[in-house]
Amino acid sequence: MNATQRDTPPSAAQALVTARRLVVKIGSELLAAENGEVRRPWLAALADDVARCRSRGQEVILVSSGAIAVGRRHLSLAGRRLRLEEKQAAAATGQIRLAHAYQEALARHGITVAQILLTPDDTEERRRHLNARATFAQLLALGAVPVVNENDTIATAEIRFGDNDRLAARVAQMTSADMLVLLSDIDGLYTADPRKDPNATHVPVVCEIGRHIEEMAGEAALGYSSGGMVTKIAAARIAMAAGCRMLIAKGKATRAAAGPLAELEAGARATLFLPRGEPRSARKAWIAAAVNPSGTVVVDDGAAGALQRGTSLLPAGVVAVEGIFERGDAVIIRTRSGAEAGRGLSAYSSTDIRRIAGHKSSEIAEILGYRGRDEIIHRDDLVVTEPQ
Repeated sequence: MNATQRDTPPSAAQALVTARRLVVKIGSELLAAENGEVRRPWLAALADDVARCRSRGQEVILVSSGAIAVGRRHLSLAGRRLRLEEKQAAAATGQIRLAHAYQEALARHGITVAQILLTPDDTEERRRHLNARATFAQLLALGAVPVVNENDTIATAEIRFGDNDRLAARVAQMTSADMLVLLSDIDGLYTADPRKDPNATHVPVVCEIGRHIEEMAGEAALGYSSGGMVTKIAAARIAMAAGCRMLIAKGKATRAAAGPLAELEAGARATLFLPRGEPRSARKAWIAAAVNPSGTVVVDDGAAGALQRGTSLLPAGVVAVEGIFERGDAVIIRTRSGAEAGRGLSAYSSTDIRRIAGHKSSEIAEILGYRGRDEIIHRDDLVVTEPQ
């Protein structure tokens, strides 16, 4: 079986209607017109979709871009590139209008809306991650539809998600959703950028994300969107690691007044990403989906092979350390060639790892003056990346 084939995979429509909990991500260009107005007819059709999903027993979470696009018009910031503080001001203004638009659209169906604003730290820091997960669970149990956006008013360029594709994947992982739908301006993954290559062909199903899949990703389109296919592939990695299926689908319907999910149910083309195995434990799913690892540990080929066999990372296999991090921080493990071998929580600071790298575990106490764990990263705190 290769990366784009699986024995009798479900269709996009089948995967959508059989999901128990849906996370649907809406891009800025779908929701906000060029003049900054909310596309209310489109939003009304989406609300019809949400109501239909709920009527058959599905839970729905919406992850919505658009606050900056909507808010900039009301602050006379349209038509030019915004500075960070101007984006934050636009988000603060636009988020109110966006939340109200969702409230009005879903109120027609008697559905209560709840607004949740997240920063990367809310998913990266374990306690805040669990608190957010509990809030989602309670809202869904009470019958509300959470509408999520990145908290652009306080996020900075250095720490923000930078796109809502990965935010949506983190929400899907956090809430144990079994389907993530990324609504975009394109109907899925192609072998090349179809805007530039007329010979590009559509990829209907992806079961593994290897280097050749990553090479298919194109650049982000111009406009309000900060994502693009690159971030959608990154989102797929997060979702699949959590055992969650993912769809990349076109958000604009071809039929009058039809919602984007109704289009999918009617057979519209999309790319379906299918996880190969069962979801990881909540802890390992959280480690695997870390958006902002604090550093990198480079290992030799022997250590990389041992990790694939399920062992912990020992200091003897470490050849270099990149970045500055502390004990307990999430780090990436890479091979000498630069390939990602895994991610994990370091038992030592970057300073201490540099001192014990290449040494036996029995030498740690003599080198550092104290005896910590035998492993740099214990296998219980380690998620291995599948070889590509």
